[in-house]
Amino acid sequence: MGKISNQELIQKISSKFADRVSTFSEPLDLLTFETSKEDIIEVLTFLKNDLDFNFLTDITGIHYPEQEFPIGVIYHLHSFRQNVRIRIKVFLEEQNPSIPTAFNLWRGADWMERETYDFYGVQFEGHPDLRRILNMDDMVAFPMRKEFPLEDPNRVDKKDFFFGR
Repeated sequence: MGKISNQELIQKISSKFADRVSTFSEPLDLLTFETSKEDIIEVLTFLKNDLDFNFLTDITGIHYPEQEFPIGVIYHLHSFRQNVRIRIKVFLEEQNPSIPTAFNLWRGADWMERETYDFYGVQFEGHPDLRRILNMDDMVAFPMRKEFPLEDPNRVDKKDFFFGR
């Protein structure tokens, strides 16, 4: 089996899911597209079983506070046989974001989903042990969300006059 092109992938994914997938792009030749949380498991299952994307490289999150659906969950998959990677994005609401777990497709999703929950607050429905993995259990914030200023505005040691400006 030869390497499948991004155009062939777009055609196969589009013919299977039609308007349930969107926003195809190829930044740095990495095929990227979006789907909904209702369709993500079906899309991932198709990519794994039918298109041979058998390795889940990563699950992570992103926060774009200016968007209507600001919390994103990003999946990176790899097909070893074809040496092709693909990225799938799902955007969620800011209040109580949730998405079905990919744990039933890849056991390796376990810690990746826990980390995404820990840093972005995404609830992975059906996850067997969703709890914080790096931060303290009693922490109420999700540190990777852009909800807090990067620096304390009251700090005086970074004022311009200290640097001759």
